[in-house]
Parts: sequence; structure tokens; C-alpha cells
Amino acid sequence: MLEVRDLSAAYSGKHVLKSLNFSLQAGEMLAVIGPNGAGKSTLVRVLSGILPPQSGQVLFNGKNLAKLPPAERAQLIAVVPQARSIPPAYTAWQVVMLGRTPYLNWFGETSPQDDELVHLAMERTSTLELAPRLVGELSGGELQRVLLARALVQTTPVLLLDEPTTHLDLQYQISLLKQVQDLIHRPAGWALANGHGAPGALVVLHDLNLVARFADRVLLLVQGQLRALGSVTEVLQPELLSEAFGIALDVVQNPIGAHPLVVAR
Repeated sequence: MLEVRDLSAAYSGKHVLKSLNFSLQAGEMLAVIGPNGAGKSTLVRVLSGILPPQSGQVLFNGKNLAKLPPAERAQLIAVVPQARSIPPAYTAWQVVMLGRTPYLNWFGETSPQDDELVHLAMERTSTLELAPRLVGELSGGELQRVLLARALVQTTPVLLLDEPTTHLDLQYQISLLKQVQDLIHRPAGWALANGHGAPGALVVLHDLNLVARFADRVLLLVQGQLRALGSVTEVLQPELLSEAFGIALDVVQNPIGAHPLVVAR
């Protein structure tokens, strides 16, 4: 589905990503991990088209995304960003409706179907009660969930989430990732609404135990280079993680689940 070929990128004159090669498949959650400064957020910026690559390509079903008009690209990739610059006078409902922008006519008119999708997205993300409230009145965690709802109403085959659990209480961290997992494993008409199959999600995460619990595959970035890519058990290895993060880590069996548990020594 989404394929990254020999991708390199620079930011402020500094090489940040170096010759990355990987793919994101439909129906999977690919977690991106790595120490601060590894290039995780830059990768999201390049994949979303915000930052042009220095070299290499990002392809969707063989199409070079860099050559697509912004509106067409926005029908393929939705982003839940780390940074937020939304006018505080917007209501939560209006913010979520912005996700339908790539599908609106020249006059920006919304349809009953748009209203229905927004209602459903806010219901799924537990933000419907926030609909009439102004963005400036929302907590960081509430806004994060509203931004997830905005991404959902784009009904795209690719979701990019840059540290989506930031500012969220633990219960909402788990809830949000469960919602993303449920969406990609059981799309129930979301991406299918625009003729796509089950979506794939690339999620930047800091909490390795959330990665262990929710990811299908894991990509480890170190200094802009792909250090490891594989299943949770293949990448969450003590030696590999300890070297990457500069701290002694162990990976043990979780006593209450099938997924591993990462602990500091």
C-alpha cells in the first residue's frame, strides 16, 4: 500500500532521515520508536507531504505522492499531528468537519453524509459531548481526541499519528489506541466509504509497553537510520533497545497478557 523507497530528508540544513526503505500494509499498525532526535516526527512530516524529501520516494499503490495535488493526497493520508495550531474560536464540531475538506465542492458546502460521518467519528472517539465547545476551552487530552476524530472523517487508507497519546490520561491512551486498532482491523465502512480497504496506521509512540500491546510491527529509528524493522518480539529485544535508548532495559513476559513487558534494570 504505502511504500517508502530510499527516503532521505534534511531539516534546517541537517540530514535527519537517511535512505529509509519500508512499507505500511493495509490493516496493520506500524509503531515507530526511537530516542529523541531520531527523526520520528520528521518522518511523519515527509510522509504527509508537509516536508519534501531530499531524495527517494513515498508511493501509494505505485503513485508518487509528491506528484499528487494536495486535495488528492489528503484523500489518501490523514494526520494526527504532534503540534496544534487551530484557531481557538473554532468549535470541536467545526474542527472535526475540517477533515471533510478534501471532498467538498468549490463552495465548501457540507452534506448530510458529512454530518453523519462527523457525528459517528466524535461518537467513536468519545468527543460528541465536546461538539459545541470552543477549541480554546479544551484540555490537551480533549483536543487530541478531537484531532483523531478529524483524521477519521477523512476516511483515508493511511493514518499517520505523531505521538497521539501525549497529554492523555492513561485510560484515554489505552482507549485511543484501541480505537485505532479497532479501525484498522475492523474498518466497518470507514475507509471503505471511499472505495478503500482496511486502513493502515503508522503511529509514533514513546511508551514501549503501549507498542508491545498494540503494534503489529515495529520500526526502530536511530539517528535517522532504520535500525530494526519487524514484529514486536523481533524488535523489542533487550540488547537492541538498550543500545538505541542508552539505558539498560529488560524484556520480560507480561504476567497478565501475551505481549512482552519492557522494564528498566
